[in-house]
Amino acid sequence: MKFLLCFLLISLTSAQERFKNKTLDHFFGKGESGGDRFFYLPTEPTEETPKNWGYNYEDVYFKSSDDTKLHGWFLKPKGQEPKGQEPKGAMVFHHGNSGAVGYHLGLITWAVNSGYQVLLYDYRGFGKSEGKVDREGIISDAHAAILYLQNRPDVQAKQVFSFGHSLGGAKSLAAIGRNEVPNLAGVVCFAGFSSYQKMARKFAGEFGANLIKDDFSPRDLIEKISPVPLLIIHGENDKVVPVEQGKELFEKAKEPKKIFLVKDAGHNDALHVRDRETIKKTLHWMKTVLESQK
Repeated sequence: MKFLLCFLLISLTSAQERFKNKTLDHFFGKGESGGDRFFYLPTEPTEETPKNWGYNYEDVYFKSSDDTKLHGWFLKPKGQEPKGQEPKGAMVFHHGNSGAVGYHLGLITWAVNSGYQVLLYDYRGFGKSEGKVDREGIISDAHAAILYLQNRPDVQAKQVFSFGHSLGGAKSLAAIGRNEVPNLAGVVCFAGFSSYQKMARKFAGEFGANLIKDDFSPRDLIEKISPVPLLIIHGENDKVVPVEQGKELFEKAKEPKKIFLVKDAGHNDALHVRDRETIKKTLHWMKTVLESQK
């Protein structure tokens, strides 16, 4: 599918290739905040929308805690009519470090196709969202997106899940660990990293790690997510975010928690390998979490 191919082209894997062909100064800049540049690769929004792929959606706008205006797409379950079957639940999708919402749709259509409402949004400085990218700001944006979805009149607040991929996984863990989110059903982190400095060190050695701070790293905040159920998903062959970081997040988290380590899977494909086995397991985990509320 075209949107999935676009996403793959601008994924974190491509960021790794760009790094090889650019100077360290270009990516990391100078000064204690310069290193953050490496983590964000925003692009302009695509002209295509979920409608091009047969999905019922609406453009939505909401504000972060500092009044920065954010844009997103609210997708209704596939085939759901205005007076049709009730959604199984809802999900906020926090995308990775590159592109805009249109490039990430292929990572979350499984939830829409399975009966879930989904909010896919851009954090500040990406797509149609206003503002300028910064680490603390996008963590605030993740928190605001969850609250927005919970407060929609057509959404059951206690049935909302948070699902983050890569940088989106890291920032959503930090957001939920840092700020209380009442009634959140569950949290899923897919291929998320544990530490900004560890990622900088992976790509640029001690030079890169010394240029940035480790503030708001999820490994320092993940234990505060409990008692909200947590699921970690990580490909064992992830060349972008090493699986050891996913394991570290799981070890530092408190119960209730679960981890799916996916064999022969990389950074983006862990959900879809072996006939979408991990998607099926994730949907079962979500169903179990919702049934436990009854």
